[in-house]
Amino acid sequence: QVQLVESGGGLVQTGGSLRLSCAGSGIVPRIRSMGWYRQAPGMRRELVALFSSGGSTDYKDSVKGRFTISGDTAKSAVYLQMNSLKPEDTAIYYCKAVTSAHAYWGQGTQVTVST
Repeated sequence: QVQLVESGGGLVQTGGSLRLSCAGSGIVPRIRSMGWYRQAPGMRRELVALFSSGGSTDYKDSVKGRFTISGDTAKSAVYLQMNSLKPEDTAIYYCKAVTSAHAYWGQGTQVTVST
């Protein structure tokens, strides 16, 4: 049974920090990339940060310099360190793992940034 479980969301004030974690299990074949996406109310789900099995990363422009993605695809784990949070970062954050055969999503974790 495949599982992707996110944790670390919560309520934080503007300028604060949160660290999201995602742990996967039962995912085969080998994970090629893991990423964090977010979806705000009434908005489409969007890519926030991507981490590949080779260690390369990519970020949405608005989070560059504030967010850092890290992980170990061999261990089905990815993290997102979020600093200098802004109210516009408020959303449900989802973890995604991509293999050569499937894409898997976690259930999401709520991040709320208050003014």
